Amino acid sequence: MEASTTVSSSEVTALIEAHLPLVKHVVLQVAGHFPRHVDRQELARAGALGLVEAARRYDASRGVPFDRFAARRIRGAILDAVRAVDWAPRSVRALGRSLEAAEQELASTGGTSPSPQALAAAMGLTEIELAAVRDRVFRSVVLALEHGVASGDDDEDLTLGDMLADRTAVEPAESLEARELLGYLRDAVKLLPERHRIVVVGYFLDGRSSADLAALLDVTESRISQIRSEALEILRRGIEAQYDGRDEEPVPSRSGRRRAEYASAIGGASAWRDRLANVG
Repeated sequence: MEASTTVSSSEVTALIEAHLPLVKHVVLQVAGHFPRHVDRQELARAGALGLVEAARRYDASRGVPFDRFAARRIRGAILDAVRAVDWAPRSVRALGRSLEAAEQELASTGGTSPSPQALAAAMGLTEIELAAVRDRVFRSVVLALEHGVASGDDDEDLTLGDMLADRTAVEPAESLEARELLGYLRDAVKLLPERHRIVVVGYFLDGRSSADLAALLDVTESRISQIRSEALEILRRGIEAQYDGRDEEPVPSRSGRRRAEYASAIGGASAWRDRLANVG
């Protein structure tokens, strides 16, 4: 007659007590795959439940050592617990891991943080696609307001909630900067080449579709998309030039001269008082 493989209560307790350090070991292994805001104590609690389940289900007759069987159960319990409270899809988490791995590899190779261009190339993406990936990953990270943060004062314990700025109370300097930026943007749009201005105003201000604009300008929708991207790049360069004061292209060229002329026109389109006054 075959011997029973049922584990007694005392044996279950003994297995759990003897292998509690295994929970800590597995938590340390898997913690590096999760964002820093994930509570390691929660991971340990989930792992402990996995150990209890492993002790109850263990069947020594299968020839698998308990520590190997339990490690798999502990790891699975931790992953299940994290997925249960994680609202972001797995695809976003995978993107985040790929992004972090590429950044670390490039940083270790080059010695400095990689540029967006280098990072995009390493991941096989365009810079626009890379920006979209970063946006999805950043929006998937949720921090509790009670999350502790480091402060310069050793006598003061601060939480993330303490560090958040009150966005309803805008600082005077921020208000002036925002009004100045809007003034530059208003002038920059007016100074765009005609087709680019029509597309920007029509798409972003009037809410017209690409199909409508394509019919208006007698071009394809893909051309409208191209014009829109060109216009946004022109606006970005022109407005940035108002703040950095640097010549982006030291070697004279036709495109460089056009950019310089456009930036100069933006700077001279309105007096600074008018830029700050016209907020409507």
